[in-house]
Amino acid sequence: MAKSPKAFRTISEAAEEVGAPQHVLRFWETKFDFVAPVKRAGGRRFYRPDDILALKAVRRLLHDEGLTIRGVQRLVLDQGLARLAAYADPAATLEIDSGDRAEMALEAAAPSAAPARLEALLSDLEAAKARLEGVLGR
Repeated sequence: MAKSPKAFRTISEAAEEVGAPQHVLRFWETKFDFVAPVKRAGGRRFYRPDDILALKAVRRLLHDEGLTIRGVQRLVLDQGLARLAAYADPAATLEIDSGDRAEMALEAAAPSAAPARLEALLSDLEAAKARLEGVLGR
């Protein structure tokens, strides 16, 4: 007999539904404060439907879209949990483009160093372009 969509899930059921191993779900609990399953006696975890939705969104953003943990944290901080739920549906089109993804990764690494890193990256790209043009004889 199948569980109701509103029923709580054990960690093994949650892992299967989310598509990530149990140890990964436990790790994500330490990184994302919005993932907080109910813990019963003996430490057993039970995930609410909202937890499953959030975990699906986190898995998609980390594994399919290439965001970092800090990038997902930043996304939740900027856009909120309600917006995060939209990322749980694989059929939904994400509004994160590669520029946003790169910016979030840079800001997460060192927010104050982002402009300097971008300038250094631009300088490296211009130098590579000049070398390419030299090789091509332009």
